[in-house]
Amino acid sequence: IDAFIEQQLSSENIKDTVCDKAIRRHQTIAYPAGELFEYREALIWNDLASATLLRAVYSERQLYEVMVGFWSDHFNIDHSKGDCQWLKTADDREVIRKHALKSFPDMLRASALSPAMLWYLDGRENKTSTPEDQPNENYARELLELHTLGVEGEYTQQDVMEVARCLTGWTVRSEEKFGKGNVEFKAEYHDNTSKTVLGHTIPAGLGAEDLDRVLAIVSRHPSTARYLATKLCTRFISDTPPISAIDAVALTYKTSKGDIPSLLRTLFSTDAFWASTDQKVKRPMRFIASALRATAATTNAAPELMDYLIRMGQAPFSYPTPDGYPDQADPWMGTLMWRWHFSVALQKNAIPKTTIEWEKLSSLYETEPNFMASLLGRQPSVEEENGFQASGMGPAFILASPGFQRH
Repeated sequence: IDAFIEQQLSSENIKDTVCDKAIRRHQTIAYPAGELFEYREALIWNDLASATLLRAVYSERQLYEVMVGFWSDHFNIDHSKGDCQWLKTADDREVIRKHALKSFPDMLRASALSPAMLWYLDGRENKTSTPEDQPNENYARELLELHTLGVEGEYTQQDVMEVARCLTGWTVRSEEKFGKGNVEFKAEYHDNTSKTVLGHTIPAGLGAEDLDRVLAIVSRHPSTARYLATKLCTRFISDTPPISAIDAVALTYKTSKGDIPSLLRTLFSTDAFWASTDQKVKRPMRFIASALRATAATTNAAPELMDYLIRMGQAPFSYPTPDGYPDQADPWMGTLMWRWHFSVALQKNAIPKTTIEWEKLSSLYETEPNFMASLLGRQPSVEEENGFQASGMGPAFILASPGFQRH
């Protein structure tokens, strides 16, 4: 098990030929930010969303994909806002996927200077070109509340205002014919006076360096260590993870300076993680991906399949507020009927461009209990066996059952 974890933590060394082939036709996911503006918004989103689901289904780098999803929520960007319709693709590639299993401080800086994030949280409009200008606080507030210290972190409204002043002057080209989508620092829009952030003085005259001073302060703050540890334990253990696990991961954040593989090694070594089976309800993306993986489905994530994900409420990169899709169970309990509809359609091979060879699977597992065990990852209960036979929809019944909804 330890060897497998280490292999997954070194995802760049894992060959992913099948997945690479599956996403090949979604060409825009590899295009530079400036070139994306040449394509329709609908195509850009479809390529990115479909590739996200295909990676969840086909990738051998499963831990990496889980962490990509985790950080996508942590640094949430709704693709529908302004130029985010084009720029989120570059953000996914250059911020989230590039840093998902590397250093949190490095990812934080990449996010702060992401053209998509500067658009989404209005950082591009944060300037003080005249004494009357008031800094735009949107990104500064979410940087402290959602990206680093957390809502219960030790910061004040004054800290938000000071951080906003530090980040003035950064903008994104949006109208220019050349370099559209590029991030620039305009010194004439920057508040170059001294600031005080979380008790640390940032002297006047540093210009663009104010950004790195702020990020160093917030990424090293004890509240950031605890906030990230809590979120990671909530994702991997339970909706209410034990304090002991949070403490262990928070300590590793401090000693490793935010090294993400180190955080995960600590988390995976806790007793709470190994006792966490069936503690979490699968969110729609995980439910659909796990159903397709468990049944060895062949799919190209056509719009008809993506529609189920949309109807279950987790369309990729579409959550409207900066906190990202919720990780707790309650918000997802209203999706159970659509999970049943999906399971039935899957069994009937009624989803275009998504196919399962049910006879081959039945032959492979030989008996119904073996088939159920392969879907559930454990031996079926008496109730599950009875439901499999009595429903007349055997596999669909298991996929829609409470046992398959949890992980």
